[in-house]
Amino acid sequence: MNAVEYRPVLKALPPEARPRERLQHFGASALSDAELLAIILRTGTAGGSVLDLAQRLLARYGGLGGIHRASLVELCHERGLGPAKAVELKAAFELGRRLLSMAPEERPQVRSPADVYHLVRGDMAMFEQEHLRVLLLNTRYQVVGTVDVYKGSLNSAAVRVGELFRDAVRQNCAAIIIVHNHPSGDPTPSAEDVAVTRQAVEAGRLLNIDVLDHIIIGQQRYVSLKERGLGFGPT
Repeated sequence: MNAVEYRPVLKALPPEARPRERLQHFGASALSDAELLAIILRTGTAGGSVLDLAQRLLARYGGLGGIHRASLVELCHERGLGPAKAVELKAAFELGRRLLSMAPEERPQVRSPADVYHLVRGDMAMFEQEHLRVLLLNTRYQVVGTVDVYKGSLNSAAVRVGELFRDAVRQNCAAIIIVHNHPSGDPTPSAEDVAVTRQAVEAGRLLNIDVLDHIIIGQQRYVSLKERGLGFGPT
C-alpha cells in the first residue's frame, strides 16, 4: 500500500481569503506575490499550507527575482516543490519574460513614488529582513526588469555601488530606482539610507544612468528620499 501524505489545503480559509477566489473577484493585480505563487503551486506540505510554502520561497530567495534566478536543480530540492512544481514555476517565469519582450507597451510605467510603492509593496512589506531591490527603467520610465541586490541591514560600507548598476549597464537602461524595506514598519530614512543614496547618485552621474529615486517601504506607507531631498542634493 502506498503511503498517504496529508497536505493542508486552503479550504479552511474563508472564501474571500483564498487566492483563487480573490483573483476571480478582484483580479490578478489585487493579489500579493505569495498568493499568485500559491495558485501556481496548488498544494502545500505536510507541515503547512500552500501560502506558507509560497511565503517561505519568497523569503528564502529574496522575492520573485531570486526565485526566477534560482536553477531548476535548486528549486527541485526545495521541500514542497519537487521536479513537477519546479518546472511549472520556471515555465510561468519564462512566459512573463516573453510577454515583456514581446509587448513593451504593457510594461509598467512609473511616474511617481506612489507608482513604485504599489508595484513592490506586495512582497517587500512582508520581508523580515531588509532587502534592497533595483528597478531597471527605459527612456520612457517603463520597468524592464527588477534585480534583488542585497539582503541584511543596509550599510553603505557593505552595499557595493557597482552591484546597483551592473544589470542596468548590461541592459543599457536609462535610469534606475532603488527600493528597500524597513522590517520595523517605519520607513523613516536612516543616515545609512541617505549615504547609500548619495553614493548611488554620484555613481549614476558617471555612468550616465539616472537614479530617479530611493523608496523605503514600511507597513502601509513609504518614503521617497527624492521628495525629501535626501542624498539628491548638490555635493
